[in-house]
Amino acid sequence: MSIPPHSFRENVAQDPAPGAGARDVPAPDTCTHLTGADHVASLTAALGSLNAQLPALDRWGRLVADTLCGENRGRLLAAGNGGSAAQAQHLTAELVGRYRADRPPFSAICLTAETSSLTAIANDYPADELFARQVEAHGRPGDVLVLLSTSGRSPNAVAAARRARECGITVLAMTGPAPNPLAAVADDAVCIDSPWTATVQECHLVALHLLCAAFDEAVLAEPARVPGPSFQVAE
Repeated sequence: MSIPPHSFRENVAQDPAPGAGARDVPAPDTCTHLTGADHVASLTAALGSLNAQLPALDRWGRLVADTLCGENRGRLLAAGNGGSAAQAQHLTAELVGRYRADRPPFSAICLTAETSSLTAIANDYPADELFARQVEAHGRPGDVLVLLSTSGRSPNAVAAARRARECGITVLAMTGPAPNPLAAVADDAVCIDSPWTATVQECHLVALHLLCAAFDEAVLAEPARVPGPSFQVAE
């Protein structure tokens, strides 16, 4: 399954979510943080941009299923910085473990989780190589790389995306508002229209769960691509 380059430009919502205009959300240049109702209003407005990109996340789920269930049994790589690093690890855990339905484990590696590699690369190479070198080491043509950046401007994420494409790896990016450098170099991107980092990150978590749900649906659709469980899963 292939993805048209930069198709995110057609998916990003231009209109706020229904009812989002009921409360004006302060901009970061007018206050240092959001509290209470303002935070909820910010999230409600940003979810409007995610709602318009649901077809992209469904497409991503099918693409990841095609990759991981294919004849070559491909792999998913994921990376991000800070809170986005935790969300990248969340994604790979859902694939190696499970999201909701039981199914076999799949190969997924979080590039931010292996501290010895991270510190060795940071010590010996430029900072931009932190993820790119790992992508080159672990990725194979046809694999998928998911990159998360609330700004879309993290130099190490952009470098990883470029390296991945050089290696024949499909790049999917979750970012903040478009346009941004990471979305521009990715094969496809889901871009959250909010100036608030926390709001973007919260929407990324929702998007990751939607991706996992779409992946499970594609993997377990009839006829199922994988065998059923051979063991009892604890609830």
